[in-house]
Order: sequence, then C-alpha cells, then structure tokens
Amino acid sequence: MKFVLALAVSATLFAQDPPTPPTPPQDTPPPAAAAAAGRSGGAAVSQDPQPFDKVITKDAKSKTGVFTVHQIKDRYYYEIPKSELNREFLWVSQIARTTIGVGYGGQPLGNRVVKWERNGNRIFLRDVNFEVVADPKEPISRAVKNSNNDAILMAFPIAAFGKDESAVIEVGRLFTSDIPEFSARQRLTATAMDASRSYVERVSTYPENIEVEVSQTYTKGQTPFGAPATPVNPFLGAGMRAGSATVVLHYSMVKLPEKPMMARLYDDRVGFFTVSQMDYGADEHRAVRRRFLARWKLEKKDPTAALSEPVKPIVFYIDAATPAKWVPYMKAGVEKWQKAFEAAGFKNAILAKSAPTPEQDPDFSPEDARYSVIRWLPSAIENASGPHISDPRTGEILESDIQFYHNVMNLQRSWYFLQAGPNDPRAQKLPFPDDLMGKLVEFVCAHEVGHTLGLPHNMKASSMYPQEKVRDREWVKKMGHSPSIMDYSRFNYVAQPEDKIDVEDLVPGIGPYDIFAIKWAYTPIPAAKSPFEEAATLDTWAREQEKTPWFRFSAPGAAGSDPGDLSEAVGDADAVKSTALGIKNLQRVSKMLISATTTKDGESYDDLAEMYGRMLGQWTLEINHVAAIVGGFDNQQKHIGQKGLIYVPVPKAKQVEAVKFLNENAFATPTWAIDREVLRRIEPIGELSRVRNAQNSVLNNLFSSARFARLVEQEALDGATAYAPQDFIADVRKGVWKELEAASPQFDAYRRNLQRAYLDLINNKLNGSAAALPTGLPAGFPIAMFATSGDEKPMHRADLMLLKASLSAAMAKARDLTARGHMEASIDQITKILDPKFASASGGAGNAIRLFGMEGDLWSGQNSDNICWPDYMIRP
Repeated sequence: MKFVLALAVSATLFAQDPPTPPTPPQDTPPPAAAAAAGRSGGAAVSQDPQPFDKVITKDAKSKTGVFTVHQIKDRYYYEIPKSELNREFLWVSQIARTTIGVGYGGQPLGNRVVKWERNGNRIFLRDVNFEVVADPKEPISRAVKNSNNDAILMAFPIAAFGKDESAVIEVGRLFTSDIPEFSARQRLTATAMDASRSYVERVSTYPENIEVEVSQTYTKGQTPFGAPATPVNPFLGAGMRAGSATVVLHYSMVKLPEKPMMARLYDDRVGFFTVSQMDYGADEHRAVRRRFLARWKLEKKDPTAALSEPVKPIVFYIDAATPAKWVPYMKAGVEKWQKAFEAAGFKNAILAKSAPTPEQDPDFSPEDARYSVIRWLPSAIENASGPHISDPRTGEILESDIQFYHNVMNLQRSWYFLQAGPNDPRAQKLPFPDDLMGKLVEFVCAHEVGHTLGLPHNMKASSMYPQEKVRDREWVKKMGHSPSIMDYSRFNYVAQPEDKIDVEDLVPGIGPYDIFAIKWAYTPIPAAKSPFEEAATLDTWAREQEKTPWFRFSAPGAAGSDPGDLSEAVGDADAVKSTALGIKNLQRVSKMLISATTTKDGESYDDLAEMYGRMLGQWTLEINHVAAIVGGFDNQQKHIGQKGLIYVPVPKAKQVEAVKFLNENAFATPTWAIDREVLRRIEPIGELSRVRNAQNSVLNNLFSSARFARLVEQEALDGATAYAPQDFIADVRKGVWKELEAASPQFDAYRRNLQRAYLDLINNKLNGSAAALPTGLPAGFPIAMFATSGDEKPMHRADLMLLKASLSAAMAKARDLTARGHMEASIDQITKILDPKFASASGGAGNAIRLFGMEGDLWSGQNSDNICWPDYMIRP
C-alpha cells in the first residue's frame, strides 16, 4: 500500500484582488524585509522589527485563522499568535496540478510535523520527529532529546509585532525555494527549481489549518546518450520531460490536536496499519518499539449507550469529477462499513457526501486537509489506492484521499467475466450493464475505504473457511465467500453453475473478519486510562480467533511459506479442489470468449485478445495456489499463554497430492484453451510462447530456492514424516518427462517447449550467478523469503544425471524422428549443464528474485497495500 493527501485553497479568498503573475520577490522588498537574506532559501539575517503599520499597510487584505494571513499585492505575511508558537502542526504536501509524465493531480508528495519557534527577532520553522521517545520524567529523556534535535527548515526575520506580541513574517520564500523537505524536485526527477518562475497563487487560513497553492517551475537537462533508462513507476510516472515544467503544489498545515487521542497498542494477531516509536524510557533492559494503531478518533455522543452516534463521524466526499452514474455506488461503498462500526458501538460512524462543485461552494477544495475525498483520476492505470495521514504521536487518522484510477473498471470487468461469468448471465456479454459495473465500482471503493480505516490486506482470511462452504448458497449469502473484503479473494471462481449462488453474492462484501477487526480496534474501553491498561482486554478479544478461525490475520513471519496466505485465492483451505473447480469454470469461459467480445460490428478484436491473455493468466494464478502447498506451513499467530505452535508444516500427503495435481494439470498441455477460432483472430503466432510462459512461471515458482530450503529443513526436523526434497525433485521430473516411460516416446510442440524450459531452469539453478538480496526492503521484511540451501545444487545435479540416463534409455524405443531429435538435443544440453567447461557459456542469470512473483507473493499481508489490484496476463 503509506500515503498522503493535500489541499487546495479557496479561489475566492482574495477574490477582490486575484494573484498577479509573479514579480520576482527580491525585486521589490518591503522596508521590513530589506535586510533579509536568502530569498532563495538561505538563512534569514536577524534585524530590528518595524512598526506594524509600516509592514502591514492599509493595502493589505487580511483574513483571520489559526494564523492571520496578510496579502499585499504578491506578498504574503503570517501573523503568528504567541499561543501558537511551539505548537505542533502536520504539514502535508500534494501535487494539485502536475505535468506530463508525473502522476496525476491530487497525488501525495509527503508529510511531516513542524513547529514555529521564536529565537530573538527570528522565527524558526522546525521539523519535529517522533521516532524516538522517552518519558520526560525519566533521566534518559535528556539523552533522547540530545540525539533527536529538531532540524531548522527555514529561518524568518520578524518583520513586525502585532497585538499581544504576535510575530509577523514574510513567507513567500518558504514556498518559492527548493527546500528538500517540501520540494517536488525528486518526484519530478528535475535538476533544479527556478525561483524566478515560481510564485504563490493563493493562501487560505482557517481556525485549524492554512492552505497554500504555489506554482513552482523546475528544469531538467537532457539525458546523456546511452545512459541507462530509469524504471518507470506506473503510479508516479516517468518524470518530467527535459526542459521546463510548472506544477501547482498544495501545502496544508494542520494543527495537531492539543489533547492527543489515547493511542491503542498494536497486536500482530489483528492486522492494522501503525505508527511506531522507539521508547527508551520503558522499564525494560532494552529499548522497546511501541506500535500504535492507525485509526480515526471516534467518541460516543452518549457514552452510556450501547449504540451511539459519534461526536464527529468519518466523512468521505465523492469528487465532483466522478462520473455521475457511479456516485451512488461510491457512496454505498463507503457506507457499507457502517455495520462494522455498529459492532464497535457506533451508529452512522462513516458517511459519504457529494463534494460540491466550484459553483456550489467556491471555498471547498478537495486538497483541503479538513476533508477526506475519493478522487477520480483520468488515468489508464488499472488500480486504486487508499492512503491516510496519521498523527505520529498517537496514530489518529486525520484525513484520507483515496485515489481511484478510471481504468480500474476495465480490470474489474475482465476479472469478473473470467471468474464469475459462468455464474452470472449479465457478465456473458461485453460491455457490462451499468448495474453490474456499478457493483464492481462499489466493491473497489469499499476495499480502499477499508485501508483508510486502518486495515491492511489480510490474505489469510479466505483460507479459514471450509472449502466446501464457498459453494454453499446459504453460507455464502450470510458469510460471503471470504471473511474479509481486505483479502485478495476477488470473485467466487470456485462456485459452479449448479450451486445456484445468487449473483449479488459472487462479489465480496464487508465480512466477519472486517467486523471483528473494526470492533477490536474501535470499541471504547472506558475504564482504561492509558494504552497499557487496555492490553488485557484487547488480548481477550484477540483470542476469539481460537474458536473462530476466520478471525485470523497473517502471521508476521509467514510471508511466502503459508499456502493459505496467498493473494487472488478463493477456497484456499483446499487449493487442489478449488483450483480443479476453477479450471472447470475457465473451460466454460473459453467457450464464451468469442460470443462475449464480438457484440459490435465494425470493432476490432482487442477485447478478445485481452480476455484470452487474461484467461491464461487466471489459469496460471490458480495453478500456482497449488504449488504453494509444497514446502508450506499452516500459520497462526499466537502470543504467550496460547497453546500450540505458530508454524506447522503442511502434511506430507497433501504436498505429494499437490505435485501430482500439477503434473496432471499445470504440466499437461491445456488443450481446452487452444482454440483456432480465437487464436487466428488475435495473432499469427504466439500460442506456443504463451503456454510455455504460463508453465514456466509454475516451474519457477515450484523450484524456488526458498521453497527448497523449507523442504530441506522440514526433513531435517521432522524426518520421515516430511516430504523429502529429493523425492519432490524426482516427482516433478517424472511428471514433466512422463513420455520417457511410454513404449514409443513422442513429444508434441507444447511438451517439447515445457521440457526445454525445465532444462533452462535447472541450468540456472546450477550455473547461474547467485541472486542478490533486493535493496530497499522495509524494516522487518521477512528475509527468509530469500532463503537458500547448500543441498539445492547437489540434489538437482544428481537428479539431472538420472534424467540423462532415462533419456538415453528412451532413445532406443523412439521411432519418431522429431522425438529422437528432441531427446538427442536434451542429452546434449544436459551434458553441457553438467560440464564445468560449459558453465560460464551456458549459465543464466541465476535465480531471479521477483518481488511480485508467485513464490510467496512476497508482499502479501500488510506489505502489499500500494498495489491493490495487480494485473495477471499471459503474453506471448
């Protein structure tokens, strides 16, 4: 998932005198600022303040708020009350209007806590950090303070003093200087900022916040010829073009609550986003990392009522740019969460409203930090994201701007057709009717709202329902096919037409886990006066997972090892049965492709090509859920006092069954998907490559080094009850090369491709360069995902020698020239793989580490929340 928001300013705050085009500030300094240095960002020189009326003249247009803001032509002054000095403010930066190649308007840039401090005749803007703390009553607090001094971001001469010693400063250069903490230069990949072409557009002040919009101009040189290209992040863009770019940045400065919300301690048995602090004042023999839930502050109007409206509800505004026909569905997606908050004791805790247009309310801005807005972005990106901004002191969520990219509708259309098409007649023709697409928009919206309430992804939940229940009409109506809308358990692809699941129940809703998690995090505990006094109650609530398994969350160290903790899975309590049923539905889908995508004469076959590639991607995705069983663990996070182990190996019989299924389904040619009527409409060549790419992804996943290391360790700890790694390798080899057992071996083109891919993979295992651990992994990332075993190469080498012997023996039985040629080439390739003198020439790039690969879905659980809707498509 991790994000920020921002705010725009009222276009009419100074409507009587709109901002003029920029005059370079240094050209016309007012008397009070004549001696100030560093208008491009350098330190301001201390000087004597001038009389107030000589600085804030009769020409000033003034507005009162948290600070009084004075505008004199193109200059802006903050009059800071003495009471607001040393108070903490949240500073949020956002790109309001951008340039080509740099994301979209409304996307976050950064946020930090700042405070204004007086030092003689100067005002310092300081950056405040809460990463390390200590009880101020403890002696160590002095050392903590000395090791965490607040940085000065900019210094300002006091131009004048107002009433009650309020300090007046000119702030233009704060917004027209390239201050690293506030700058968009890195985001734009710019070389420099040009202050002479940058200016403040407008400033609005409110009782709790100040909103500023600034036009900033950046420059960028040409990329040297031959320089390596920088990888493009599709959500942020490739960066500005060479030359100049002017963007509009929106800065919000919001006063943090004077009385901070009481934080709630994080518990890794229940998934929540957090803020963290290293506490050196704890009475323990080590520093303690405190983690607090990210959650909204909800207080009951009637603390004595079991169900009460909140003093201040959570309100989301639907962007006025949202297509009108989807607005009701967006609102419904927000308010679906009301039932979860009712379980926590709050009625109407979360509401959705239409954002006013500029004509309806010129003072409303979607970037204003007082408003949480769902932004509809004109983007071909097929995704959405649900960021939020928290008070770093307590975790209180203060605001959120959900990013809703237009083409996420195309992704939902494709997935629903492939996963639910056989069970919903509405999905068997493209385009979908509006009532169906509206429900898909509502589903995406509800998922993203879940993130803004503090919930990360929970891939574990879907594997806790008994497999047969996802086909049970009454169960699904009451419980859904997944316990959590935060699971990547999209649409019910396991249900069969004969199950007669109601079409409205094919789409996930707010499930039992979601209600449990919101209840756990938001239910008031009135008797507790500190986070630590809540701990016993929260522990009792968390233990409900023992009797209700679908209340469970991913174990923190389980990423990649738990076959029930994977994305895009339905019915993964038994992935073998569920995948077999999913493939039956894909076989039905394959017969619908042409009729569904060729409804309009005169149009191209683009939809047919897209759906076909995604159908193979869906097949590969489901197959890989079975591969995850091998070397897997069933995980349940537990704390001291709970019985049983956290990590329990998947039984040997179940792992053997998984390999048997893969040999019979993944490595057998999917003839049901090879349709000339489809293929001859979308491409002259490519099907052999598509099938090889799909099967190769399964092979790479199955033979991942981390999986092999787990098998080796399972055998070492569990002995004969474990699936021996050498048996695993042999079972896969026999499935991939099953033709060698035939009386007269023959290999079609698809099987020859698969077997070449197998040898290429083993070559990389034996001769490829070692894969480097990726850089930039987040703190606490489970690096066991990249575990390797010293037994891997010797065992693959020994098995390859057995394969060579089997090929040589089968040569005598072969009558087909193509078969003989294929086996001779395979023997020759194996000889080179095993011979060190060929190793440097034949070795590949090693075991590629793919952060979003199938092995383990490395960013499952709370680590994948930046990419909520990953695409899976098999291309030639």
